[in-house]
Amino acid sequence: MARRTKAKGSLLSSEEKIYSVFAYFGVLCLVSLLVKRDNEYVMFHVRQGLVLFIIETIFGILQVVPLLGYFAFVLVLLICGLLSLIGMVQAIMGNKWNMPVIGEWAKKITI
Repeated sequence: MARRTKAKGSLLSSEEKIYSVFAYFGVLCLVSLLVKRDNEYVMFHVRQGLVLFIIETIFGILQVVPLLGYFAFVLVLLICGLLSLIGMVQAIMGNKWNMPVIGEWAKKITI
């Protein structure tokens, strides 16, 4: 089950929130990673955004499989898009929302 927690101190700057939102825009997660590497709140969202980006990329490559690859890509893109949108809203609200499955994979990433 997905968990939501408020960030420590819960007084986040708008800059932190903006970079956290960038983390869910595909390759822009790398911008947040490079600029705010020392910020724990932003890195939480970067890890999840990075996992979503990797999943989208893998299924994008699998589109070469006729028909099945395309339908799988569309389905995964819709799911990842929805999760990204929810992640952006949670980032703006100052929450740390662990996405189902994705959040567990993201915790294992050491950057």
